[in-house]
Amino acid sequence: MAAGLLLLVCAGAVLYSAKAQDLYNELPDSYKKGVDLSLEQLSSHAGVHHHFRFLRSLEKSDIQSGFGVKYLYHHFYLKPTRCAKGTADSNPQRCPFRNNRALMDCAVCYKTVNDQMEMDPEPYVHCIQKPRLTEEMRTARTEHCKIMSYNSGAPALFALSDEY
Repeated sequence: MAAGLLLLVCAGAVLYSAKAQDLYNELPDSYKKGVDLSLEQLSSHAGVHHHFRFLRSLEKSDIQSGFGVKYLYHHFYLKPTRCAKGTADSNPQRCPFRNNRALMDCAVCYKTVNDQMEMDPEPYVHCIQKPRLTEEMRTARTEHCKIMSYNSGAPALFALSDEY
């Protein structure tokens, strides 16, 4: 009976990991670029020891500025896996999530032209372990992204929301 229960739990964990990977695959390419940028920055940070994968989006917004220009904001979670940092494989079966480490709370905002990320203005990436995220950090994220879109003459990225 215990073996059957263990098998059921393991199967559930694999399905949960696979679902998270499906959520990444379902993201529009323009949002994947921001997730990929945050993963790249995390893996280059000396203090990060684990490989991370996309878990889920908390919020997405984009402002169409005309002529193929968009300003995107994406707030999402990354979750550490059992694989070592630098692992290229994001297969849920080979790199399952760890449940004994904090989620990484990330916010990115950036400009795209014809769905290609622009480096001017420089994309903004802020990731921190979820328990360490403060209200001041949330406010700073929001303000930075507002300034990015205002400086470029775009409408406010958060103009339609009072959730910030």
